[in-house]
Amino acid sequence: MFSRGINAPNEKVTVAIMGGRGRAGYLAEVFAGVDGTEVKSIFDVDYRPLNELATKVEELQQRKPEVGTDFRTALDDPDIDALVIAAPDHWHTPATIMALQAGKHVYVEKPSSQNPAEAELIVRAQKRYDKVVQMGNQQRSAPESIEAIQQIRDGLIGDVYYAKCFYAANRGSIGRGSIAPVPEWLDYELWQGPAPRTPYRDNIIHYNWHWFHRWGTGEALNNGTHEYDICRWALDVDLPSRISSNGGRFHFDDDWEFYDVQNINFDFPDGKMINWEGRSCNGYRFFEGKGRGALIHGTKGSMMIDRDGYIAYNLDNEEIKRRVRASEGDHLNTVGGGDLTDTHIMNFANAIRQGDALNSPIESGQKSSMALHLGNISQYVGRSLNINPASGRIIGDSEAMGRWSREYAPGWEPRI
Repeated sequence: MFSRGINAPNEKVTVAIMGGRGRAGYLAEVFAGVDGTEVKSIFDVDYRPLNELATKVEELQQRKPEVGTDFRTALDDPDIDALVIAAPDHWHTPATIMALQAGKHVYVEKPSSQNPAEAELIVRAQKRYDKVVQMGNQQRSAPESIEAIQQIRDGLIGDVYYAKCFYAANRGSIGRGSIAPVPEWLDYELWQGPAPRTPYRDNIIHYNWHWFHRWGTGEALNNGTHEYDICRWALDVDLPSRISSNGGRFHFDDDWEFYDVQNINFDFPDGKMINWEGRSCNGYRFFEGKGRGALIHGTKGSMMIDRDGYIAYNLDNEEIKRRVRASEGDHLNTVGGGDLTDTHIMNFANAIRQGDALNSPIESGQKSSMALHLGNISQYVGRSLNINPASGRIIGDSEAMGRWSREYAPGWEPRI
């Protein structure tokens, strides 16, 4: 799983982890196991998983990390080189900016913003404070994906003009929650952080916050970020000029605020197009038994790219090239494990230690997040949006632009 002992520079990158379960717990283990990185501290507003996770990390790096509930402690720690952020989406940009202002590098999970304004702000912050910031869209570091893009650049499937990405899962209902006392194990005040305050409800934490506008970004950014980013990479496009989204919450009648079916079209100034289709509650597979992936179409053929590799076809649907490895397991789980993360983290560490180019610098990653945020706005207002492709700003629609940013809890507004 890990690559300890291979091409390790002498100095280590010492990190603090913001989060202690799910994806954050997995990242803690990877940072403990990858060469040249070490976990000094782990923080979670729910203290319950911390001791067990610290023990697992100790087994990997022969040093037990410190644990706590408030990640801000790490910002004052001179031993910490980087903050690893795998908290809820509403924390991604504010925590990144806090870390940058404290002189830390940042590895931030996707989407590294909760709204378009934050997508702008996090890029500006990285440029101002001049630290390494990598987004956790780990497929950018997959050797098979890198080779697939090069094959496209070399003309294997001709001039590419259209891409479709997709995601399908069988998520259950989140029910109707009730206001309840805050559990003794949870620092709910810190969990809310930058978000406006609201009473604790019993069906939000630790995962269902994804489906609420106050904290999350819906399936389009929870999972669509990965495959949309591959499509944008393959078509060599930046921001679109027009976006249209259709969908709704169809499968269950519950508290879920976003959409369990969503279909977003992105039109680009040079005549190219991307479509993203997401189904959160019906896992019927899209292509050859795959629940997620990206199909790239060109004048000479098509290419299927996913986390296992790629397969290219000519216009007669005959396979012309393949590079596929054995599947690492369930690509739909909420942890996102697999050695793509190891490779992505090693790239992040080597960018800090020896100046390697990042595979997903925040300026690039946020172009994918920005477009998907705008897709959610299109869905919310119920109409297509014309976009300035240089800035991402919505043209001629004041209601839609009213959702460009968000309200913050007093004193928590991110500033650079």
